[in-house]
Amino acid sequence: MSRIGKQPIKIENNVEVQVLSGGEFGNVEVVVKGPKGELKQSIRKGIDVEVKDGFMTLKRANDDRHLRAYHGLYRSLINNMVIGVSKGFVKELEIVGVGYKAVLKGNVLELSLGLTHPIEFDIPEGITINVSDNTQIKIEGIDKHLVGEVVATIRALKKPEPYKGKGIRYKGEQVRRKAGKAVATTT
Repeated sequence: MSRIGKQPIKIENNVEVQVLSGGEFGNVEVVVKGPKGELKQSIRKGIDVEVKDGFMTLKRANDDRHLRAYHGLYRSLINNMVIGVSKGFVKELEIVGVGYKAVLKGNVLELSLGLTHPIEFDIPEGITINVSDNTQIKIEGIDKHLVGEVVATIRALKKPEPYKGKGIRYKGEQVRRKAGKAVATTT
């Protein structure tokens, strides 16, 4: 039995869960509604979803290798959906470097990262971005996967470099610094 898959999912009081037949894979589709929004997830055949007494459990039909993998996966995805529609997910980035800054212009995040031109990043639907002090970026949303993808995409525009530490990094991330050329040759 999957250690993650067999754990029940607690459904918060302000969250409504529906299990509908059909979906992308023809089995069932789980719809989770909460104060922050609504998310859907299609479940493959062989995984059964049961909602009872404020808890949701997932069971698999047999011990097939693929079903064992999907069992834990779908439990984690649905748990993240419940957390997302009730509390949401937040990731923070910080920009380090002289002249590096971020400005929010409507639905576009404009980043000045030491290039000849500013980089414009279109904010996807379902994501909220706040910029403070021109160097602190806060990304919020209800879909954990989408929040993580947006954060990783923004960070990939200018990863922190190891000599001066300039670039975009996660809040609290420690960048391993290297000694420069001058330090290495003075022996």
